[in-house]
Amino acid sequence: MNTEHKVDNDALEGPIFPTFIKYMLPSLLGLIAMTSGSLVDGMFIGNYEGVTALAAVNLIIPITTLLFGVSMMISIGGSVRGGKYLGEENTPAASAIFSKTLMFMVVYGLIVIALGLIFEAEIFVSLGADETLFPVMSEYYRIIFPFLFSQFIVIQVYFFIRLDGFPNLAAAALGTGAVVNIALDYLFIAVYGWGLTGAALATGISEVMSLAVMLFYFVHPKRKISFGLRQKNWREVFQAAYNGISEFINEVSGALIAFIFNWMLIQRAGVTGVAAITLVNYLLFIGFMAYFAVSDSIQVIVSQNFGAKKPQRIRAFLRTAAIMIVGVSAGVISLLIAGSESLIGLFIDVERDSETLALALEFVAYIWPVFIFAGFTMLISGYLTAVHLPFQSALVASCRSLIMPAGLLILFYMLLSDYRFVAAISLAEAISFVIAVTLYIYHTPTNITRVRHADLPGDNG
Repeated sequence: MNTEHKVDNDALEGPIFPTFIKYMLPSLLGLIAMTSGSLVDGMFIGNYEGVTALAAVNLIIPITTLLFGVSMMISIGGSVRGGKYLGEENTPAASAIFSKTLMFMVVYGLIVIALGLIFEAEIFVSLGADETLFPVMSEYYRIIFPFLFSQFIVIQVYFFIRLDGFPNLAAAALGTGAVVNIALDYLFIAVYGWGLTGAALATGISEVMSLAVMLFYFVHPKRKISFGLRQKNWREVFQAAYNGISEFINEVSGALIAFIFNWMLIQRAGVTGVAAITLVNYLLFIGFMAYFAVSDSIQVIVSQNFGAKKPQRIRAFLRTAAIMIVGVSAGVISLLIAGSESLIGLFIDVERDSETLALALEFVAYIWPVFIFAGFTMLISGYLTAVHLPFQSALVASCRSLIMPAGLLILFYMLLSDYRFVAAISLAEAISFVIAVTLYIYHTPTNITRVRHADLPGDNG
């Protein structure tokens, strides 16, 4: 264990609320910046290209989400492991897991991009698209797919930069990407009329710009974590991946649920149905980004306090996060109930696409209750990941994002002939919340810090 470079650490020693805000706010701004790219893409695509183009982009989302699932699993699992090492003042071990996960991400990105481009047609068929949509989907897919490499690296570096105490740099990188994306969307779509080609180029270039800003981390004189090519014990990458399995389940489950949703809506409403649920997803983005920011911040803070064996601070940070979630949920619910039509009008011409508008509003009425429960469930899942309980975290994640929604969607779809089957998502969230709370009761911070440390393998490089 290395104790020569002990530094002040707000996560371990700072006041609770200011420290939480220090980590949460840059994360929130960064994630909103990241999400704003998708939102702005949707606005330009919907207003300039129409609902068919929106539907085509949405049909591609399951495959990109699946691939992101692996990168999230490695990145979050690795950063949580690195956080424990930093809490133990074992900086060499933290640097080692950073280096190994980054190299893994480079190899993974090159392989999946090559395979994705080779099997493009087969992927489109598996996503439920008919041949009439192939040209529209391909216009976007062939450009955006190679840029996934930059996005994978951005995700991995992002979590470790925040872990190392530079959340502002991480947020600035994502913010830069968002600004570039907005500017290029306007230039490529509104001015040049490049359509989906322009949208894909704007998104891809913005990711490269985010990565370029993040690379300044590697030359920052105050960073604790460093990169090294020579590493051993590569098994630790898979150990870290296991600890991040709940995030993998979240992403993969999201892809599967999106696929199920798309198939059901194509059957009952055609392209209009897919476009409508795409609009609803845009409305949900900001709220869920706030939840992600809270959960991600808790993972960074709690993992370090877990390593330092400070259950009281863990409990205090969880209380602060829960209060934040209450405020976010109240605001989002109010906005969805009172302002959905106005928000949808940002993405489409409501007079031209009145059928899509009506269907989207109906979906919102069934889905908004998810915000009563989702934030708390995601918080508990993040906490369980941070204290190295991957099975329990994965159980929560799989229930809320796969088992319950998939099962209830299929059941409701079979029983109901209209669009009320969408309400299955809200019921699934409520059941998952109960499961999450039950697991937390059995794995409180005091119990966890007392019994878990002896079971965790260490690694010094």
